[in-house]
Amino acid sequence: MKHKLLPLSETMHYILLALREPLHGYAVMQKIEQLSNGTVILAAGTLYGAIENLKKHGWIESVGDSGRRKIYMITTEGNDVLKKEQERLQHILSLYEGSESNEEV
Repeated sequence: MKHKLLPLSETMHYILLALREPLHGYAVMQKIEQLSNGTVILAAGTLYGAIENLKKHGWIESVGDSGRRKIYMITTEGNDVLKKEQERLQHILSLYEGSESNEEV
């Protein structure tokens, strides 16, 4: 599955990971800050641009409203994308582990 959004940017990764539970935009920003231990802080414009992009590709969907706030959640296709990216990253990490055993650090 080759897609123009793959490999995922760090921002897209965090948004998809955050939306494994239904959240509105501001809660997504808070969740990402928490998941990244404070290293990723998204501006609202960045978040909403990414949300629109992810919606357009069918990786997240709007699942309701909380007052004026739209609530989003990852789709089955979005979960498939995360799984593929997880496999790709695990492969890359395994290459690091392989090289450590061959050389003194």
